[in-house]
Amino acid sequence: MSASPVIDVAHLNVTYADFSAVKDLSFQVERGELYALLGTNGAGKTSTLEVIEGHRRAASGTVRIFGESPQDRGAVRPRMGIMLQESGFSPDLTVRESVGLIGALSGRSDDVDRVLDLSGLTRKKDTKVSQLSGGEKRRLDFATAVYGGPALVILDEPTTGLDIQSRDALWAAVDKLRDEGSTIVLTTHYLEEAQQRADRIGLMHEGTLRQEGTVADLTQTLPAVISFALPPGAPEPPIVGALNGAFHVETFNLQADLYRLLGWAHDSGVELQELTAGPTRLDDVFRAIDAS
Repeated sequence: MSASPVIDVAHLNVTYADFSAVKDLSFQVERGELYALLGTNGAGKTSTLEVIEGHRRAASGTVRIFGESPQDRGAVRPRMGIMLQESGFSPDLTVRESVGLIGALSGRSDDVDRVLDLSGLTRKKDTKVSQLSGGEKRRLDFATAVYGGPALVILDEPTTGLDIQSRDALWAAVDKLRDEGSTIVLTTHYLEEAQQRADRIGLMHEGTLRQEGTVADLTQTLPAVISFALPPGAPEPPIVGALNGAFHVETFNLQADLYRLLGWAHDSGVELQELTAGPTRLDDVFRAIDAS
C-alpha cells in the first residue's frame, strides 16, 4: 500500500438504532486503481459509501478522502464525482442544462459539450429530462459524476438499465478517465464487470469485509471444475467424482488434471461427452461467502 491512499477506511462502524450495518470495516483504495466493493443486498455497501461520500456520519472509526474528512465538503467534494443509483434531476430542464447546472455546483470546470459526447448524450442535449428513457437517465447520472474529470469517481450500479452498446460506451469512458489518472470505486451486481475490470475487489457480507484482493487472489480460494460424461462401456477414468454417470471434478490443479484426463481419453479411444473445464469465477466466490 502507498503512504497516501485516496480512500482510507479504518475500523468503520455504522449503526441504525440498535442495528449494526457496518462492523469494524477497514480498507484502502490506492491512487489510479479501480476498486470494486461488492456484496449482497444488506451487506453494508451503501452505508459505507454514504460515509465516504459525506452523506452520513460514522458511529465510530475514521474515513479519510485525500487525507481529509469527507465531512469537509469544501476540501473533498470538488475532487469527487458521485454516480448514485438514482439521482433527482429537474424534469423541466434539458440534458445540457442539467449537466451544466450540476457541473457548476461541483466546483469543477469543464466543457459541457465534451461531457455530453463522453457520455453519449450529444443527440439528447436539448431533450428534457422528463422525456429520457431509463438508460438515458443513467448516462445523465454518469455525465454529472464525471464532469470536470474528478480525481475520485464513485460509480454505484452504473450500468443498471443500460443496453450492451451503452454499457460498452460507459466502460470506454471509464477507461479514458483512468488513463487521465482518476481513481474509481465501483459497486455492481454484474459480477462479470468487476471480474473483467477491477484491480482489486472487496467482498462484504453482513457488514464486514470477508475477502479482499485481486480476482486471481479471490478465485484461487476455491477449486476449478472439470465436468464430463462417458459413453457406455468406457473404462474408469483417472479422475474420481462420478455422480449418476456424469463426472464433476473439483481441482486446484486444473491444467495438470485436464492434461491427464485428455491424455487418458486419447490413449483409451474414449470420446469425452459434454466436456467443460474452467477456473473458478468471481460469482462462485460470492456464493461461497453468502452461504457461509
